[in-house]
Amino acid sequence: MPSTYSFDVVSVVNMQEVDNAVNQAKKEIEQRYDFKGSKTEITLGEDEIKVASDDEFRLNSVVEILKAKFIKRGISPKALDLGKIENASLGTVRQAGKLVNGISKEKAKDIVAEIKNSKIKVQAQIMEDQVRITGKNKDDLQAAITLLKGKDFGIDLQFSNYR
Repeated sequence: MPSTYSFDVVSVVNMQEVDNAVNQAKKEIEQRYDFKGSKTEITLGEDEIKVASDDEFRLNSVVEILKAKFIKRGISPKALDLGKIENASLGTVRQAGKLVNGISKEKAKDIVAEIKNSKIKVQAQIMEDQVRITGKNKDDLQAAITLLKGKDFGIDLQFSNYR
């Protein structure tokens, strides 16, 4: 029986599911009446999604469709960090969104600080783009998971490698 237990706090996006969600959103936009004749497009890059449309209203509609498809595919909408809306050529507008894969140093520091402030008897350490939490008692680890699920750090957190 191990003397310490641990788990990792990660933020990972399944790119195959993102691709599926983008393709479903494209199909819905092609079929919707309010988008007939519009210059609306969604482009999936390596770690970003670009959305372009005729006006801000349609652009916001496309983003909402995309987020709905994300939710249907089991991807958190927090995985898409949208930038500001920019004017493009020929009176169109565009918006770029970065796919959040991994926990940034600032967010990891917030998670570690939250764990330390909670007085739960566990240790948290930052390991590149994830946080490892260790403790002697499984119940303390469960309490740490519950604490982190209750807080909003602005990213989607998953808990893996529980041992």
